Amino acid sequence: MPGFEFFGAEERKEVNDVLQTGILMRYGFDGARNGIWKSKELEGAICETFGCKYAQLVNSGTAALTAAMTSLGIGYGDEVILPAFTFVASFEAVLSVGAIPVLVDVDDTLTLSPAAVRNAITPQTKCIMPVHMCGSMADMDELVAICKEFDLLLLEDACQSIGASYKGKKLGTIGDAGTFSFDFVKTITCAEGGVVMTNREDVFLSSDGYSDHGHDHKGTDRGADLHPFIGYNFRISELHAAVGLAQINKLDTFLSIQRKNNKTLRNILSAIPEISFRRVPDEAGDSCTFLSWFLPTPEITKAVVDEMRAQGIMPGNFYWFDNNWHYISRWDHLKNSVTLNKLHPDLKAAVIHHANKDFSASDAVMSRCVSTLISLLWTDEQIQEKGTQMVTVIKKVLVEHAVTY
Repeated sequence: MPGFEFFGAEERKEVNDVLQTGILMRYGFDGARNGIWKSKELEGAICETFGCKYAQLVNSGTAALTAAMTSLGIGYGDEVILPAFTFVASFEAVLSVGAIPVLVDVDDTLTLSPAAVRNAITPQTKCIMPVHMCGSMADMDELVAICKEFDLLLLEDACQSIGASYKGKKLGTIGDAGTFSFDFVKTITCAEGGVVMTNREDVFLSSDGYSDHGHDHKGTDRGADLHPFIGYNFRISELHAAVGLAQINKLDTFLSIQRKNNKTLRNILSAIPEISFRRVPDEAGDSCTFLSWFLPTPEITKAVVDEMRAQGIMPGNFYWFDNNWHYISRWDHLKNSVTLNKLHPDLKAAVIHHANKDFSASDAVMSRCVSTLISLLWTDEQIQEKGTQMVTVIKKVLVEHAVTY
């Protein structure tokens, strides 16, 4: 999965272009940079590669979500519906704009349950934010229909699904806005970085200014820029953009390898009838960064995880149900609304309420799920070895739980 696995001469060349000019900042210093504008070049490549009209680079996926929400007018008193299975950055971004994160259940896609979304809509709901986890997509037809029915914004957190698509459209380009993360373990890495993608000019112009202290970027003299609104510093550097520019040119290679390796491992695990796999709404669009699979019960799943850990083959396999960073069950800081700054009492109460709801439907899914990270560097022999080791462990546990072979 991670683009850093294919780091090489192409990245060094792009970075050296920047180092030779000495201009590491993405704005200004026009003469000294000798025509080197890596951030602008990468934004153009993003638009061309993913099929969006506009792209605004920032310094992280979290910053991209924050800039997108602000640019969409999401703020005080607004509710944003998002899944209970995501990375903590998703709800952090909602809180950063003063809105209320309304977490709801996921289904067997490992993404937002449309039924749970419908049940969570209130007069304060402003936005639905699907998070396309582990390389695959939410049921976008259903979510788009819900947004149209209730006149809601659709913001896609596609940080974990770079290159995936849904019925011919790249994830992150279907809603009012979408975001990618380019951190070190994403499909494309800048080391640190992110992007807001949109087909709405107003959202682009707002995110462009908001991510750079409110600069309007209309002139050639940066010091003379006007400030039509207050912004913050979410700028990416030219060095980070340079790495991403080399990486985006390798995306098709990454996806091809991921899909091949994913399919091979899936075929091996499919020999066990008790294993089932996540539902993918558009299998042709799966980026295949992970192979996510289910066992019959939480007890069997936990036993398999414990046995894989005991045998030293757990690395690369993720049991999200017991993961500190990705699932509601371990987010005590959110459940108790522990912040370093004071929240408005109403916001704090809303956060605690929504984080402590009944997530038993999600628990039933996540407690039986293991996701296997797909490496770009595996040889055929290594995949076979890994798959065989996993099958041996799973069969052993199934026998111990009175499943006969």
